[in-house]
Amino acid sequence: MQNQYVKKGEKTMAELSKGAKKIYGEAAFEVLAKAQELERQGKNILHFEIGEPDMETPENIAQAGIQAIKDKKTHYVPSIGLLELRKAVQDEVEKTRGYRPDLEQVVIIPGLKPGIFFSMLTIVNPGDEVIYQDPGYPTYGSVSSFLGAKGVLVPLLEENEFRMNPDDIKDRITNKTKLIIVNSPQNPTGSVMTKSELDDIAELAEEHDLFVVSDEIYSKMTYDTGHYTPTARDEAKERTVLLDGFSKYYAMTGWRLGYMIVPSRMAERLQNFLVSAVSCTAAFTQHAGVEALTGDQSFIPEMMARFKEKRDRIVNGLNSISGFTCQVPKGAFYAFPNIIETGMTSQECADHLLYNAGVATLPGTAFGPYGEGYLRFSYATTLENVDEAIERIKKSFK
Repeated sequence: MQNQYVKKGEKTMAELSKGAKKIYGEAAFEVLAKAQELERQGKNILHFEIGEPDMETPENIAQAGIQAIKDKKTHYVPSIGLLELRKAVQDEVEKTRGYRPDLEQVVIIPGLKPGIFFSMLTIVNPGDEVIYQDPGYPTYGSVSSFLGAKGVLVPLLEENEFRMNPDDIKDRITNKTKLIIVNSPQNPTGSVMTKSELDDIAELAEEHDLFVVSDEIYSKMTYDTGHYTPTARDEAKERTVLLDGFSKYYAMTGWRLGYMIVPSRMAERLQNFLVSAVSCTAAFTQHAGVEALTGDQSFIPEMMARFKEKRDRIVNGLNSISGFTCQVPKGAFYAFPNIIETGMTSQECADHLLYNAGVATLPGTAFGPYGEGYLRFSYATTLENVDEAIERIKKSFK
């Protein structure tokens, strides 16, 4: 039967879902595309926009993956993950977080992002409220929007070293609040929350019967400070979820490997999500993950020593630019300078640096409205590039 609103012979387009229209991507990849287009035009661009370590995957980990392929470890495996890797994750969490999760709490995933997506799918209903940091990782808001939930933003203030304040969370809790998302060390600011702050958030969740998802993808990437988790309070058995992965501190971004520690009742649901969405995480990638967790760990302190040198160099350089001020980040590999005194908006300044200085960076507003007045620099690059970028920026403003 012809649609009464469509004239005969007229073509129509089937409507996409409401959720598909609400989900959104990341500015980092948009800026990367612009930078690459300028490079195709023959311009030299220094890249500070993508959050990826500039090191290669350690050789012992790469060889473990290669050997797994040679041993024909290329078939389906249990959707929840290989037993060997799940046991290695148990040991890792006990060593780094101070509690040992039950085996049924450990879920292996193809990268940390599916962990964000699937955990929110199991927790959040349309109309719920989700509290998260701003500026913050865009995926939290994107998935909240997709699910028909309301994102409730907690501003990260420079005067508080960009740490999420538990009192600000408390002020935003309503009878519709379902989930608090925590990210420490944090993207984009490089802030690291204190143990007392994270304990307070876990206590708030218990008091108000809420879930906490703790994104700890930079857990091994701190400078002169410890890493703490809000999941220690209930050992992820009741209302907290720990997300971590191998991308950042093992330089395995392309391997797509992560893990979740969740309440066992959630793990049962997550297993069905994985079966329906991805079947399983690649077997040979998981074998590489076992080597990453159980093999030589000297790569990480060596990498962090290099990152600390780069951090100090870029922070000092940014502070030498007129109109820029930059705090020293305590984790990850991001600098988040204040550029308000330049008289430009974040987007205007980022565009100025890209087109006039050949330096690709991200506007703070790529991470939410409270990012206005800031830029994000990923200093996962060479010291030479850092020095060159600072000189180009200074020259562009002259």
